[in-house]
Amino acid sequence: MVNNIFILSLISTITFTSCSDNDENSETIDPNASLYSAVLTDVSLDVITATYNQLYTNAGTLKTAVENLTVGDEAQLQAVKDGWAATRAPWEESEGFLYGPVDTDGIDPAIDSWPVNVNDINNILDSGNAITSGSLESNNEARGFHTIEYFVWGLDGNKAAADLTAREIEYLTAATENLEAQTQDLYYGWLASQGNFAANFINAGTTASIYKSQKGALQEIVEGLTIIADEVANGKIEEPLNGNNGGAKPEAEESRFSNNSKLDFANNIRSIQNIYLGDFNGVSGKGLTDIVTLTNSTLDTALKTAISEAIAAIEAIPGTFTDAIENNRTAVENAQSKVAALKAILETSLEPFVTSL
Repeated sequence: MVNNIFILSLISTITFTSCSDNDENSETIDPNASLYSAVLTDVSLDVITATYNQLYTNAGTLKTAVENLTVGDEAQLQAVKDGWAATRAPWEESEGFLYGPVDTDGIDPAIDSWPVNVNDINNILDSGNAITSGSLESNNEARGFHTIEYFVWGLDGNKAAADLTAREIEYLTAATENLEAQTQDLYYGWLASQGNFAANFINAGTTASIYKSQKGALQEIVEGLTIIADEVANGKIEEPLNGNNGGAKPEAEESRFSNNSKLDFANNIRSIQNIYLGDFNGVSGKGLTDIVTLTNSTLDTALKTAISEAIAAIEAIPGTFTDAIENNRTAVENAQSKVAALKAILETSLEPFVTSL
């Protein structure tokens, strides 16, 4: 916790300045309304919709890799592993904005339920029935990222192509088709020519939006950042680190089959970074930073520092997360502390700042 003194000292200097009342009953036009509009537009289109586009595109590549998979071909299995990791990255970078269709259409549990239900998976394999994308719809714990991960890497992370069976490839084919379909629904839910949920942010404060004010839309965005920081610190890291009466609980670790956990966590924090900066995949737009820096450069600096330190601390955990929760607990605790510090500044400083706009 000593390393957090710098951030806490910055927070203590922060004062909140209200630019205008801008509440839902106010007829006053906020002088910064055009900036808020630019932030809401860029974040919803250039970050959120663009992230979902990348997710959907990569899910299609993963599906193709599985369609080419045959028993015993290690190169083909590696292509599937690479496709899974490439699809996983934009999904984890989207977890800072789990609102809209991902929530209302039940897409999050459909593609990212953890843990998988091995008994249900085996029952499906042993049933003798055809395994299709549609037949997996009723069981979230037997489809999605972690079911695919389980088949590709195995429980111990060392599955070989020769260990695959034709029946497992049938299941994998259905699971990746289902994953692609879910990511398509998610992307289309935000796409202007389809569900166009982005319009709710772009038109916030008008009758064309579910948000009665621009401030309300900005509050939704900020709350999403706080939620994922809390989940990483107090769920994704805490449970495998201390879930066994204060000791390690490896079976609670998400993405443990592939040893992708550290990257998952870092990408979750990158989802906060992308929204805050308004940047994704080389495209730089307006983000929350542009609003904060208008009146509180100290808070802006503190947030950027906290984000960077959280990512760096996660990436500094030696070896695999599975090993680290047993043998490098101090490094894991440091990463958890940095993410918790980020969560604190989001919750106690950025949320009140946006509320005061």
